[in-house]
Amino acid sequence: MGEPKPVNFRHELKYLISSAEVTMLRTRLSGLISLDAHAKNGHYTIRSLYFDDYDDRCLLENENGTDPREKFRIRIYNGSADRISLECKRKERRMTHKTSCPLTREQTELLMAGKIVPNVADRPPLLQKLTAQMMTRRLHPVVIVEYERIPFVYKNGNVRITLDTNLVSSSDVSQFLRERIPHRPVMPLGQQLLEVKYDASLPDFLYQSLQLSDLRQTAYSKYALCRRYTR
Repeated sequence: MGEPKPVNFRHELKYLISSAEVTMLRTRLSGLISLDAHAKNGHYTIRSLYFDDYDDRCLLENENGTDPREKFRIRIYNGSADRISLECKRKERRMTHKTSCPLTREQTELLMAGKIVPNVADRPPLLQKLTAQMMTRRLHPVVIVEYERIPFVYKNGNVRITLDTNLVSSSDVSQFLRERIPHRPVMPLGQQLLEVKYDASLPDFLYQSLQLSDLRQTAYSKYALCRRYTR
C-alpha cells in the first residue's frame, strides 16, 4: 500500500462588497486571469443542501468559531441533477479543506428524505462517514443555499477568486433537485461576497487588483446566514 496523500488545507478569505464593487472587480480580474472553464456565460449557479443535527451543532460551531469543525452538504450546479456531489468542508487553524464524492440521483433523494443509503460499506469513504453521522448524531438536511458565482482561476498558487451574488435560501429541502425552487433573499440589497482561496501565498499582482476602499475580512458563513433566515 502507498503512503496516504497529505491533506491540503487552503487559505480562504471572505469580504462583503457592494454590487458596484462586483462590477469593478470583474472588469479588473478579466484583464489579468481566466474565468473558470465551467462558467459558460460568465457565471454559474450553485445550490447546496446542508446537514445538521437536532441540536444545531454545526450552526452553533460556525457562529462560535469552533476549531476544528466540519459541515456536510450536497451540491449541484445550474439546477441540474446531471452532476451531484457530496462534500465535507473542514475548518482547522483558520484554513479549509474540502473532500467530495459523486452521488447518484437515487442516493441523493434518499439523503434528502433523511434516509440511509443502502450497502454503505461498498460506497465511497465520505458517504460512509456521512452515514455514520446520520446514525449516531442524527444528521439530516436542514436548508438549501443558492447563489450565482463568477469564478476566476490562476494556476500558480492554485488561486481561486469568486464573486458570489444573489444569495437565497429555502427550508423546503424536498425541492432541492428541481430546476427552480421557491426561495427568499437573505442579504441586504446590493450586498455581495468576495472569496479568495489559495494554497501558500497570493501573488502580489492579484493582491493589488483586489484592493478596494474599506475592504475588511469577515468570518462570513452563507450557511449560518441562511439558517437564521429559515429557522
